Amino acid sequence: MRQSTSILYLVIMVVILTAASLTACTGQSATPQQPTQAPTQQPPPPRPQITREQSLPATAVKMTPDMDSLPPQLQSDEYENPVPLGLNINTAGAEDSAFVTPDGDTLYFWFTPDPNIPPQKQLLDDVTGIYVAKKQNGDWGQAQRVWLQDAGELSLDGCEFVQGNVMWFCTARQGNYRDMDMWTAEFKDGKWTNWQNAGKKLNVDYEIGEMHITADGNELYFHSGRPGDKGGYDIWVTKKVNGEWQSPENVEAVNTPDMEGWPFITQDGNELWFLRIYMGSPAIFRSEKVGGQWSQPELIISQFAGEPSLDSEGNIYFTHHFYKDNKMIEADIYVARPK
Repeated sequence: MRQSTSILYLVIMVVILTAASLTACTGQSATPQQPTQAPTQQPPPPRPQITREQSLPATAVKMTPDMDSLPPQLQSDEYENPVPLGLNINTAGAEDSAFVTPDGDTLYFWFTPDPNIPPQKQLLDDVTGIYVAKKQNGDWGQAQRVWLQDAGELSLDGCEFVQGNVMWFCTARQGNYRDMDMWTAEFKDGKWTNWQNAGKKLNVDYEIGEMHITADGNELYFHSGRPGDKGGYDIWVTKKVNGEWQSPENVEAVNTPDMEGWPFITQDGNELWFLRIYMGSPAIFRSEKVGGQWSQPELIISQFAGEPSLDSEGNIYFTHHFYKDNKMIEADIYVARPK
């Protein structure tokens, strides 16, 4: 999600305050009231049933590679040319922020029907948010909405990372320390539940942004514009010692005065994949760990390619943005497979 979170946060607060004001205004007069029985607990309102396809603008036209004037450019001979995922994943809207599980069988992503609508509309459209798809006989099945808020409550969620039965996600909602905080949720009894703020240390003191935790659970890589960066966003790492995340360290080997972010660490901990601005647009870079140190990053895919996520077979899932006349018109999830 790339839109201004400060506007979104204000919208959330306005809605919350408006709801409180309406409750107060519709209350009874100051005349003493007779004791009444406790109200019967009402069931939560039903979840909205709108699909991604139903939410698309009437004028939306599905983009294809042959219509793309700025396609992703492969810069490595280790991979086949990137291709978009099928129509069960990509629509004429914006699919973004892909995260694939190590086994390659589950894909999470963020969706909004129009990449140019403001956050306040995304908040209220009942369709913008996180989705998940499962592989069925080698193909991706229909994506389903991932709900991370009680029915009837407001939130705008994205930038998901899943490890085991725990999801980390960024969200704009009541209960945040910042406009956009990282929260966690637990997968239990077939659904995501027990969502809670990741805490003041990570959100306020460390100012974490989109993130990835190593397979052993001991290192959390994230991007941030926190003090001490080289410019733009930098990639940082905090290490867990005795159950506590320690003061972040700048991953200096991969950071420049430009912007680096959206880190991904392979299961073996030996490759750091990330986004860097290259020749005016997002590109995917890889740094390998040599002798315990991160090496000089290598350009893998350029031209509106970002937010890499890899499965254990080395397939690179990433976001590609379609632009026309300097305006984003669509975003799709692509994959580049190793040769």
